[in-house]
Amino acid sequence: MKNRLVLFFLFCMSYVFSQNRPQLYNVYALPQSLLSNPGTAVSFDKHIGIPLLSGLSFEAGSSGVSAYDIFRDDISINEAISNALFDLSSTDYFNTNVQLELLAFGWRSSKSDIYYSGGIYHEIDVFSYFPKDLATLAYNGNADYIDVPFEFSELAFTAEALSVYHFGINKKINDSWQLGVRAKMYMSVANVSSINNRGDFTTRTTPNGPNFYTHTLRNVSLVANTSGVASFYDDEIDTDVTELVSNAFLSKNYGFGLDIGFTHFINEQWSITGSVIDLGLISHKDDVRNFTASGNYETSGIELIFPALIEGDEFTDYWQDIEDEFKDSINSNDSLSNNYTSWRPVKFNTSVQYAFGEDRSGTCNCRTSSSRKYVNKLGLHLNTIRRPRGLQTAITAYYDKDWTSGLLTRLTYTYDKRSATNLGFLVSTKINKFNLYLATDNLMQYTNVAKARGASLQLGMQLVFDNKL
Repeated sequence: MKNRLVLFFLFCMSYVFSQNRPQLYNVYALPQSLLSNPGTAVSFDKHIGIPLLSGLSFEAGSSGVSAYDIFRDDISINEAISNALFDLSSTDYFNTNVQLELLAFGWRSSKSDIYYSGGIYHEIDVFSYFPKDLATLAYNGNADYIDVPFEFSELAFTAEALSVYHFGINKKINDSWQLGVRAKMYMSVANVSSINNRGDFTTRTTPNGPNFYTHTLRNVSLVANTSGVASFYDDEIDTDVTELVSNAFLSKNYGFGLDIGFTHFINEQWSITGSVIDLGLISHKDDVRNFTASGNYETSGIELIFPALIEGDEFTDYWQDIEDEFKDSINSNDSLSNNYTSWRPVKFNTSVQYAFGEDRSGTCNCRTSSSRKYVNKLGLHLNTIRRPRGLQTAITAYYDKDWTSGLLTRLTYTYDKRSATNLGFLVSTKINKFNLYLATDNLMQYTNVAKARGASLQLGMQLVFDNKL
């Protein structure tokens, strides 16, 4: 049974999602670039997204294990799991991020040269560190780990499903600076979080004690908060489909956030960008449940021989005394309803870009500075996400090519903890006013997807209008 539990956990973790979208960052021709940098250079004058199709993003990855690592043919499944447990560390992370644009629009003010944009999107974000100590204890037991503490602090995860209403302003200050800001309102559909846990479980040798081993739970403090979840398993709360849909768009668990960003053209060929995304929080006060456990407990083991000789109520009382002793030492509560606040995972982006190669048409779109007359761009993009126990970072090198006024491609190479061989590709085509883009990464692993620790797919369809000046 324990093999199946660990196998299920590792398999799920080998196909989860990450939140780095380097193919869409700093692409002047795509409205989706505004979501990762509200101060990006904008080369169009209006856009209208096709509902449910303007922006769809699925990304999968794991920093420490792949499906092939678990299900390879040359070794047994038990050996594969043992190898994975050995290779994974408590700093390995797994997360899910899915975004679906429901509504997207934007237009440029002819008087002030400000580009306004807004919309609604759904997002699911799940993040978990690998609890190596607890997984090792569950799979191997504690026989080989005498005097070694198993840390509960490694247990840290968050999960959120929410809707985001947003509206942004993008302003070209002069030929050198482009600034932008975006306000957001978050409507939380469901939230689960457990971070800042502490305590440990240790088995020690005590030859002079009542038993040769003593098992200790020390300084235990475990907390899990949920909102929008209790109604699914609490029989006393009636939830229908209409209410679920209503919560997705107008939830009582709501919050606010801010995106800020800039683009600075150093000269005609060199530019730098920066942005801070999802600087915000959500207040949870509806359908809230809290689970807590805290205290210290020590036992020298369970007597297996003498209680078996006791008949009747005395045997029952023995087990009841053990249960009562544990409950008195470890205080737990699964029926609290205390309001709490969750912070959004803040993202930081910065990039440097060099443009070269004269435009064959000799024309210039002056909306985005004179550097737009170059058809080739080389760039370096640093993406960082703040997580419960540190920063998750990726660096991407990219090459853009404007083949024609309606065809753009981007080739990327991304290095992060998941992979050092991640090649990606973006193609964006425009026919009249209809724009279609498609992006993916980890191209080298497509011959054997099971070996990949990451894969992504982003696509979108929209109408983009370019007014000729």
